[in-house]
Amino acid sequence: MNPEPAPDDAAPAAPADHLARLIEEFRALPADSDRKREIIAELDDNAAAQPFLVSVVADAGEYDLARTEAATVLRLWPPADPGLRHRAGRALLAALNDPEEDLVRQYAAMALGPYASDDPAVAEALIAAGGPEEDPLVQACARSALEEAGLA
Repeated sequence: MNPEPAPDDAAPAAPADHLARLIEEFRALPADSDRKREIIAELDDNAAAQPFLVSVVADAGEYDLARTEAATVLRLWPPADPGLRHRAGRALLAALNDPEEDLVRQYAAMALGPYASDDPAVAEALIAAGGPEEDPLVQACARSALEEAGLA
């Protein structure tokens, strides 16, 4: 007779199930929960999570630290799918243009480097964000992204 496996002995959840549970947990958390940032970090190199990460960056009402973490992940692992890559670039571009969130703008500017050669609007926005009238940190991040893209 085999005893029931203890919860720790159970087979690991399938990656898609784990992803779905993390997204569900993220959406159930209070708006300013640091656990949101931790969840994004757990999705670090998960290509299946990229549409979710794009939605986090695109949501101007989302917790700023979750948005910055999602922007970082999208910078490190840009989507391979051209359509999703374009949506990611546009979500980061919208975050860059959000006048209310300087921290998010800085991270969005840094994250746009891999997208600048794909979309002229991204390159133009980075050039503008690197101008003297911008916040100095946004400026530095935009210039760094342009260098990364080979456009500086």
